Amino acid sequence: MDPRPLHKRIVFCDFDGTITVEETFSGMLEAFSTQDYHSAARQVGSGSMTLKEGVRRLVESIPSDRYPEVIDYIRGKQIRAGFAELLDYLYFHGIPFVIISGGLLDSVTTRLQDYTGRIHAIHAPTVSTDGPNLKLHSRWEGETETVAKAAVMAEYRCEHAVAIGDGITDLNMAMAADMVFARDYLAEYMKSKGRQYLGWKDFFDVINHLSKRWLAT
Repeated sequence: MDPRPLHKRIVFCDFDGTITVEETFSGMLEAFSTQDYHSAARQVGSGSMTLKEGVRRLVESIPSDRYPEVIDYIRGKQIRAGFAELLDYLYFHGIPFVIISGGLLDSVTTRLQDYTGRIHAIHAPTVSTDGPNLKLHSRWEGETETVAKAAVMAEYRCEHAVAIGDGITDLNMAMAADMVFARDYLAEYMKSKGRQYLGWKDFFDVINHLSKRWLAT
């Protein structure tokens, strides 16, 4: 018998560029990495380097003594409108809200410290700082991803999985979900694959869509 609790619904959500208005992780890498960020980004874009390789190369080039600055970088970054209201809505209805991020756990938890009471879990890589440079650790590392988001989703039992995302790191999460809220690159990808998705601008749109669809079921 599976000991994991069975949830009727779970909402899985990306962090960078989804909860935050801007892509804070890539901005941090560009600001603090001693490697050429733009060169790594081009190699990832061309397929000559995996996303996992690019992220690890950039993160592990950051000196450990700059880690406090890395964490401070996230403070004050704008949260997308309606986020607090979505958390309230889901909490009221007993629906877990799970964040899956390819960014750094300390950065995500620092920015969301005012919301943690309504967040079921946050899954993201960690770093160690005992060497001269940061060392990246991820228990969900895939062949090409620092965080295989679909593998994280598979750790939960639910009848209906909702995914909210915006970018290239959210593709597998979207493919594993029953309902997908997509914007930007993820929306274009879903469209190109002929997959259904719901477009959204802010989290008020997400609340409105969920309210209508879940009331009808």
